[in-house]
Amino acid sequence: MRSCSLKSQGVQSIQCIEVADNWLEKRIRTTSAEQNIEVCFLASPLFLNTLTDLEAFFQTKKKKFFQTKFYIEERKKRRILVEEDLTPVGGKWSFDTENRKKYPRKKVPPPIRFPATNPFYEEAKRYTKQHFGTHPGWLGDTPLYATNFADAEAWLQAFLTERLAEFGTYEDAIVQEEVILNHSVLTPMLNVGLLTPRQVIDNTLAFSQAQQVPLNSLEGFVRQIIGWREFIRGVYQYKGTEERTKNYWGFTRKIPPSFYEGTTGITPVDVTIKKVLKTGYCHHIERLMVLGNFMVLCEFDPDEVYRWFMELFVDAYDWVMVPNVYGMSQFADGGLMSTKPYISGSNYLMKMSNYKKSDWQATWDALFWRFMHTHRSFFQQNPRLGMLVKSFDKMDEAKQQQLLSTAEGFLGKLSTEAELNIPNE
Repeated sequence: MRSCSLKSQGVQSIQCIEVADNWLEKRIRTTSAEQNIEVCFLASPLFLNTLTDLEAFFQTKKKKFFQTKFYIEERKKRRILVEEDLTPVGGKWSFDTENRKKYPRKKVPPPIRFPATNPFYEEAKRYTKQHFGTHPGWLGDTPLYATNFADAEAWLQAFLTERLAEFGTYEDAIVQEEVILNHSVLTPMLNVGLLTPRQVIDNTLAFSQAQQVPLNSLEGFVRQIIGWREFIRGVYQYKGTEERTKNYWGFTRKIPPSFYEGTTGITPVDVTIKKVLKTGYCHHIERLMVLGNFMVLCEFDPDEVYRWFMELFVDAYDWVMVPNVYGMSQFADGGLMSTKPYISGSNYLMKMSNYKKSDWQATWDALFWRFMHTHRSFFQQNPRLGMLVKSFDKMDEAKQQQLLSTAEGFLGKLSTEAELNIPNE
């Protein structure tokens, strides 16, 4: 923003939509004040709530924020999936417990029709190859994401007609060979304004009335839009500056090159990284329970994790990644928006995916038990989590030492690789 140029042209005021970016907003306010230019911020169509709407829930005196409470308030306020007395349709606010099924082995995922190429994509592809040819990533012959309003609307309609019905049932499922499954993949369009959340919700509710979408899928998708997306934006706007400075665990390890190449030796991590390199995307469970989970166990500096996600994901913006990385994924904020870190042993992945049993499990589980042991003072504060610490303590000493040795060996290799900045081959 070149306010000096605007000022020299006699501009006394400017209007812009509410900026969901702390750094950009600060630059706008600071530079405008220096040049005595008045700034008027208008409500952003990129979100359902204005900042004023969010004030009551995200009052700064609160020490913790819970998405479930926010989501219920949003449902009632907007009268979405509620009865006349504002009780939830179907008798409960969330059907999340019904949305954790593994993808059947012989089930064929819905077909995906990607947008056709166009002159703008071809030009962008040439420019990228010329200027960023050695950077991480992969360029396909045709676009993976809509780049205009018509294609974005067509993508939304395809999701509603072909993937929404079973979205809820399989939203937590992981299939090694697949990227999209029944997910909407709307964030690349939502985050740049090719679609608006109001448009998505209105179209979804209208479609569900005509087609009788299963309630677990309808509610699960609505929660993603009016619950999680709006909640994350609120956390960012009111606590993001504080949250991004936190490092609850005190981790300092750097992310090595193998995490940019998919050569860590941990199959689910490598496969997921290669999905991201090819598409700039993986779904929320792969982000949280594969990548985020493993990065916590590796004790990476949360600033490094934030940078990694910002660099590799097509839907990465500051307002998205600060709460999701420092809060949800890495628990670096110490529990501002979650009660415990999202970590697990390899068993969770085996339960929710089609990955085969292999040597990677020994490393993953060793890192998990080492983490529980090293940070036992935290986990012992929670009776349910404390049982896991007791499980480790009940193991014979030889097994404990084997687990710790395996974990330390892997972490040592990561540190060496990061220091030398060489791939792990």
